[in-house]
Amino acid sequence: MTKETKIIAGLLAGAALGAAVALILSTDKGDDLKESVTDWLADILDSSKDKIADVASSVKDSIAKATA
Repeated sequence: MTKETKIIAGLLAGAALGAAVALILSTDKGDDLKESVTDWLADILDSSKDKIADVASSVKDSIAKATA
């Protein structure tokens, strides 16, 4: 596994663990809890998409330099 893959896997595992902890420790009820967790997970997902795009761009640049 590459360093970037490990980072992304760690982020996703952390997001899942965080969601589980939030569900256990939350004092919110029903819809409030669902909305809070959904917003938080959406933020994590957006952040990971940005990181994946950065990694993809870096790989493309490296390939372009290697073939030039």
